[in-house]
Amino acid sequence: MIRRREFITLLGGATATWPLAARAQQPAMPVVGFLRSGTPTSVPRERLTAFRQGLREAGFVEGQDCAVEYRWADNQLDRLPALVADLLRRPVAVIVTNTPGAVAAKAATTMVPIVFTTGDDPVGAGLVASLNRPGGNVTGVSFMTVELGAKQLGLLHELRPAATRIAVLVDPKFPTTERFVSEVRAAASAIGQQIEVLNITSDREIESAFTALVQRGAGALLVGTGAFMETNRELIVALAARHALPASYVLREYVLAGGLMSYGAKISDTYRQAGIYAARILKGEKTGDLPVMLPTKFELVINLKTAKALGLEVPPPLLARADEVIE
Repeated sequence: MIRRREFITLLGGATATWPLAARAQQPAMPVVGFLRSGTPTSVPRERLTAFRQGLREAGFVEGQDCAVEYRWADNQLDRLPALVADLLRRPVAVIVTNTPGAVAAKAATTMVPIVFTTGDDPVGAGLVASLNRPGGNVTGVSFMTVELGAKQLGLLHELRPAATRIAVLVDPKFPTTERFVSEVRAAASAIGQQIEVLNITSDREIESAFTALVQRGAGALLVGTGAFMETNRELIVALAARHALPASYVLREYVLAGGLMSYGAKISDTYRQAGIYAARILKGEKTGDLPVMLPTKFELVINLKTAKALGLEVPPPLLARADEVIE
């Protein structure tokens, strides 16, 4: 027969083990891998905020319901396979990444879900089989920068109709660049516009590229996209101002940094949707059943302060079409 004091001791010892047992039975917090080919500065804070907002809207708060592991290739694309392998060892439940990261992740796994944000055609880039039914372990959101090259060229031509030559500044290593340049060349040919394509692959090449395009008589500049370009957006904007070159960009962030004009999708919406998709996958939805999302609205942003500094008068019809004017 167990005495009262012995019973209390046994009871106390048992209750001490209950929380440990309960914790052991609880599922581990899911981990989201956030992988980018650029640097932390290439992704503005508002995009990360939008990504976390998307997670939260779908029921996951970073640090409470899920953990996020951030990885950056620092514009060295050859580092991506190792970074993907590191995330897979973690292991992560889903990888959210950009175009180069998605290519590397898709080559590494057919099991772990991948959610991309891309400016490319996801089908043409080989990321998914179709937009409506991606299939496999990959889906995501496109903000369609490649298809906007022709539109941007037209806007520059409208702004500077007297410019006989327009320079196109691109990173040849970024996967979407070849298709972007092809779109711009076709559009230029259609309107009889001469273009000069300049490639930049390192920081030190940026200033020399601007010197070259001025020497070649460029009257305006079209800036391509990619993580390397975004990492150096402030330098690119500053050099365009120094050389008095009217420039058009894909992303609004360039205009906020002092650039003249941008035309493209609101990229923060893209990051928010990527967060929503990551959360839905964490809840058990199949990646291949989630259709690739496309933008429904494109924004024209014009910086009148920059136009004034360049001595430019923005044509009233162009100004009237602007979704946002910075003064």
